[in-house]
Amino acid sequence: MPELADRIADYARHRMGDGLEVRVDGVERIHGGASRETFRFRLHTKSDAGSLERRLILRRDPPGSLIETDRAIEFSAYRAFYGTAVPVPEPLWLEEESHWLDHPFFVMEEIPDLEARPQMVLAPPYDAHTEKMGIQKWTILGEISKADPEERGLIGAMESVGVDAAWDRELSHWEGVIDEDELAPQPIIRAAIRWLRAHPPPPAQKISVVHGDFRTGNFLYDTEGRIHAILDWEMAHLGDPLEDLAWGINRVWCWARDDRVGGLLPKARAVRLWEESSGLRADPDALHWWELFSCVKGQGIWVSSAREFQDGKNQDPILALAAWMQINAQDRAALELMGQLR
Repeated sequence: MPELADRIADYARHRMGDGLEVRVDGVERIHGGASRETFRFRLHTKSDAGSLERRLILRRDPPGSLIETDRAIEFSAYRAFYGTAVPVPEPLWLEEESHWLDHPFFVMEEIPDLEARPQMVLAPPYDAHTEKMGIQKWTILGEISKADPEERGLIGAMESVGVDAAWDRELSHWEGVIDEDELAPQPIIRAAIRWLRAHPPPPAQKISVVHGDFRTGNFLYDTEGRIHAILDWEMAHLGDPLEDLAWGINRVWCWARDDRVGGLLPKARAVRLWEESSGLRADPDALHWWELFSCVKGQGIWVSSAREFQDGKNQDPILALAAWMQINAQDRAALELMGQLR
């Protein structure tokens, strides 16, 4: 990708100043995400002080996306948690103008030679460390949930919401996504939406930073089971912290096909770890509401994926694959939570 490498180098030169020699190579597309185009590259700089090579990640808005997100919010989340108990890559540059690389983008450090694929937690050598990873995963989520959005500089960067309004805002949003994007009727999820509206949850214990997609597959881990970075903050927002907890224990993430949520730990233990780390309580009725909501949210994502591919806005096969794999699984998860799975 020589043209893209030259354009990235031009941008880096613009951000770093004219006193440096700048060269970019090793540009490689990383497939797997569907909300941004992701590339890795090497940035070489040379000055009177010496030479430096840095491995970086470019996250660029695509022509069409599985979910519509704001890159500035994602970037602000990385910036808010960098250097804290929540491990994230260092964010470097946010660019809102399109003329540099055709679409807005941001750049952050790459943490190389680690694994992210969710299915790999079940394969050697990672499968020997699932408990260790699970303890870290749910402890880190507790750190996110207990973080003060104001102290982290996120008030204003993310839309505020009241403790008694967070559930309705999220449910209305994802119901609207399904209204707009469904290619076929969704009777099971429509029944879930009716139940959720008829049985609203209690007000949130607090308004927290919600990662929005906290699951196995969105963190980097090594062969010893150590988690090095939480990734993919594109759906981050302020809301009820139970939303993140419920999303992470959604049945569609049970990769091991047993009771281990996210392929790592049983649900009860994951919830307990989160409570201990966050200092919050996972009220069973409230958590059940948010678990069923997570099925609505998930189906909103999968039907949007199908719509983007069907309409030709984005021909990345992962969009069609995600919809094909997950729509039925999400329906089954909703039926199970409503006590109707036969």
